[in-house]
Amino acid sequence: MRLAKRVTGRRAPCDAGLSGDLSTMRIPLLKVSGCVGTAVAALIATGCNGMTEDTANTTTQSATGVWSGTDSVTGLGVTAIINSGGQAVFIRSDGIQFTGAAQVSGGTLAVTVDGYPDFSSTFSDGSDYGIGTLSGTVTTGASLAGSLSFTTNANSAITGNWSLSYEALSNTASSTTAISGNYTDGVTGTTISISTTGGMSGQNGSNGCTLTGSLSTADSTHNIYEVAYSYAGCTGTYAAVNGVQFTGLATLNANVSPALLIMTATGASGAGVPYGIVSSLNGS
Repeated sequence: MRLAKRVTGRRAPCDAGLSGDLSTMRIPLLKVSGCVGTAVAALIATGCNGMTEDTANTTTQSATGVWSGTDSVTGLGVTAIINSGGQAVFIRSDGIQFTGAAQVSGGTLAVTVDGYPDFSSTFSDGSDYGIGTLSGTVTTGASLAGSLSFTTNANSAITGNWSLSYEALSNTASSTTAISGNYTDGVTGTTISISTTGGMSGQNGSNGCTLTGSLSTADSTHNIYEVAYSYAGCTGTYAAVNGVQFTGLATLNANVSPALLIMTATGASGAGVPYGIVSSLNGS
């Protein structure tokens, strides 16, 4: 679980935090090492491509849904979560996330993105933020392809060519009741509780971090949630995130055992320091 990394300050072996039959996964995330890659792969382990209707002649396509595939430039897996309002996050399996507002005209997709390495990591040049664009095409409920042009704030260029497929779990109905329960960090045992009204709370004893926030859904027809939370009481390295207001997206795979919640969020300190967090949580 990525949240565990913030708690312990070190990366734990991925197999300690995941369960389920990973051999059934069909996407190239399996080829990538690292907890984020395997956790996101497990999220879509039971998914498959699907279209609920013939959209070939649709004038305006939709990017809404959960998408997965690979980046042919790096070989890394990429998973995208895009809500019905166009809020989008593209998660590479090395923990880097690219966020922005997806604009679709006909079948053309354009996203101006902000990029964040997973806290407390950095890009390879030591920077912690960057900006760029994603340009490509999308077909409702079928495929999404895009080319990334990105520059870190240390002026290093990152490119990508992403080919993603729509995941059937996107069509699972969402509600705060459906996602309520306890979600556990499989490595440290840290638990986050989500109430039936979407209230969210959690705590980790190793560094004192307390999480308070909420989870909601603006579109009950898709398996996508909006999240908002903040930390308090963190010590050591994690004191940097105290008071930071994080917002982002989440999706739940209830078809695996235990259920797997992937939650991504970004925020900035009062001094303008950017932070990104990708968390994987196992239901209990």
